[in-house]
Amino acid sequence: MRTKTHFFIALFVLLLTGVELQAQYGYGRASGYGYGYGRGRSAIPRTEAPAPKEPAPKTAEEIVDGEMPKIAETLELNEFETAVLSSILKKYVQKRIELRILELTPDQMREGMEKITEAQDEELKAGLPLEKYEAFVQLQKDGLQKAQKKQKKKKRKEKKNKSED
Repeated sequence: MRTKTHFFIALFVLLLTGVELQAQYGYGRASGYGYGYGRGRSAIPRTEAPAPKEPAPKTAEEIVDGEMPKIAETLELNEFETAVLSSILKKYVQKRIELRILELTPDQMREGMEKITEAQDEELKAGLPLEKYEAFVQLQKDGLQKAQKKQKKKKRKEKKNKSED
């Protein structure tokens, strides 16, 4: 009876230590035993991060609506002139976008852009007063940022002249 109890106790202790030893199998090794689980590598599988999505190209309306407040402020346009300029620009910016989509040869692209620009200029001449049209053409040549800087300098000079008087 004593031998059976000793045998069962020894068997029970061996089973418990066997479980403990197996739990330590491969611990702390990045390779070799344990197939890399442990400190060297996570047991959680890694998934690939989704690729960043390219932003969708802006529509003609979004482009013009983004620039119109700056243009209107720089040229000092009233509501009617702003609406006329905005509608004309939207129309011709859309035509330019469509022309780019066609992927024509460089010569055909240049000719198409020149035609669009000429038509836009004619329509702007008809829709805007002459001084506003000329200011807009100058704005296109100089760029919006330079025109805004010139306008700020002009305002500063006017304030300075008023304070001196």
